[in-house]
Amino acid sequence: MPLYNRLKEHRVRLGVNQAQMGALAGVSRQTISLIERGDYAPSVTLALKLAKVCAVPVEEIFRYEEDET
Repeated sequence: MPLYNRLKEHRVRLGVNQAQMGALAGVSRQTISLIERGDYAPSVTLALKLAKVCAVPVEEIFRYEEDET
C-alpha cells in the first residue's frame, strides 16, 4: 500500500495506548492497530481527526508514495 504513516510515533509521544487513541478519534483500538501496521488506509476525515488529536498537520502523520512498478 503506498500510504505510509507515523501514527505510532505520534501516539507514543502523546503517551496514550491504542485504545485511548481510538477513543480520542472515535474509532476502535483495532482500527488504530490496522492503521499503524499499514493494513488499513483511513478516510480523509479520520486522517484529519488523528492529526488534530496529535496536534500536527496531517502530512506529518501520513505520506502517499506512488508505486514505481
